[in-house]
Amino acid sequence: MTIISSDMQSLAIIGTGIMGMGIAQIAAQAGINVLLFDAKAGAAEQGRQALQATLEKLAAKGKFTDEQLQATLSNLTVIEDIAQIAEVDIVVEAIIENLEIKQQLFKQLDSLVPTDTILATNTSSLSVTAIASACQHPERVAGFHFFNPVPLMKIVEVIPGISTDHCVVETLTSLAKRMGHLGVVAKDTPGFIVNHGGRAFGTEALKILGEDVASLEQIDRILRDGAGFRMGPFELMDLTGVDVSHPVMESIYNQYYFEPRYRPHPLTRQMLEGNKLGRKVGEGFYHYTDGKKQDGEKQDGKKMTADTAQEPFSNAVSDKAVNSVWIGADLAADKQQLVDYLNANDITIDDNDTPNPSSLVLLAIYGEDTTNAAMRYQIDPKQAVAIDMLTDLSKHRTLMPSIVTEDKFVTQADTLFGKSLNNNLNEGSDGASLIKESTGFVAQRVMAMVINLGCDMAQQGIATPEDIDNAVKLGLGYPFGPISWGDALGAERILLILERIYALTGDSRYRPSPWLQRRAKLSISLFTQQSNF
Repeated sequence: MTIISSDMQSLAIIGTGIMGMGIAQIAAQAGINVLLFDAKAGAAEQGRQALQATLEKLAAKGKFTDEQLQATLSNLTVIEDIAQIAEVDIVVEAIIENLEIKQQLFKQLDSLVPTDTILATNTSSLSVTAIASACQHPERVAGFHFFNPVPLMKIVEVIPGISTDHCVVETLTSLAKRMGHLGVVAKDTPGFIVNHGGRAFGTEALKILGEDVASLEQIDRILRDGAGFRMGPFELMDLTGVDVSHPVMESIYNQYYFEPRYRPHPLTRQMLEGNKLGRKVGEGFYHYTDGKKQDGEKQDGKKMTADTAQEPFSNAVSDKAVNSVWIGADLAADKQQLVDYLNANDITIDDNDTPNPSSLVLLAIYGEDTTNAAMRYQIDPKQAVAIDMLTDLSKHRTLMPSIVTEDKFVTQADTLFGKSLNNNLNEGSDGASLIKESTGFVAQRVMAMVINLGCDMAQQGIATPEDIDNAVKLGLGYPFGPISWGDALGAERILLILERIYALTGDSRYRPSPWLQRRAKLSISLFTQQSNF
């Protein structure tokens, strides 16, 4: 096939729902003539009218000129007969996610258009190769997966099937750029890049919740305030809907033949069957009134404070004096940060080889629970409280006592990190989250899994490290892509977390990716690719 020039003139959209009209909008704004077709009578015209109303509102707000509005609308033409697409350069399908129905459509399209016309599917979860198998010319079929809302989500996955001509990939990538989006090339694997890369965030949070390590409110708060995600995983699942998120979890897990990294959790299956779908029905992980989350309520409706995971400590007196603090840290930089903080607050530091019996033992550890860390440091676990140093202490602190830590030491730790003692911590901070013992902290577990999954996708060659990073960041709204996040936090730290959790639990979902292992051990960037191939 020949690459269609960048000044291509025509494109057909099959399926004029929200996604199809979003693609039509950005194509028309890019100066491309767009034919709109829908098998449902009148749907294409309704879609065009709805888009016109939206564009007119945007123009009234000064988002673009009246000339640009009229030019965009003039590029949109509704057709009633699918045979009218015969002369377009590219056909983009955006219909229901059903393999059999898509195959029937592509077989029809294959017979309607010339052999050099590209047939693109906006499928989010189905195999492009399977869709193309219905065609006499599968070499001109590729995935062209946008995200909703299309005009705002500036990313599109370009997915070749096993027979797709490379010129088709180049053409679609160029077209994406013309329409103002970044085209990233992905292998035809389950979930492609974005839906695959998003598996770690929710599934690991669900596992933590299922282990009763922390409340869902705490998990959301730690990952939002501490790690920097825009929303917590349970807030996000309520927004997208459990009826959307759980089937995707199951689909990718099944398509990868029960790979432990993608393992779903029974809770979301139970919620799906109980119609607790999230914001759309007023109840999911949280309760909603008129679409607004009701703070302080769990799924079961019980009122709760911000941190009630450790009930014995909920009535601790926060102003009890801190006698002295002994620090055990896996990393020298973490110990120095804690020393500086304690010195700034005039807290006595216990420098003895073995802690005094009256000293709070503060353990800055990775991928470990407080009990095992206490044994490793050869200190009394009754004095020990662990602290997560992976996240920024100025934003949020997570504390983890052992199951035998005395209340007075938990109180002292909460006094130190649950309140802002001076300007070293942000004013108005929510303080610390107190969680039950876990093999690794909440943020450590979720972040390590997000980064490890991104590295494993690079190891599989699903996409380049750069495309994985950009697609996940833009498609999921993460503050960083998984590869750059691993570099920022330190690949060695992420590897340490995973190795310890894997060793302590024996759960293969935590096994480190070879991509991560090699680069961490060589102290090189996770973006580094093997140069001699």
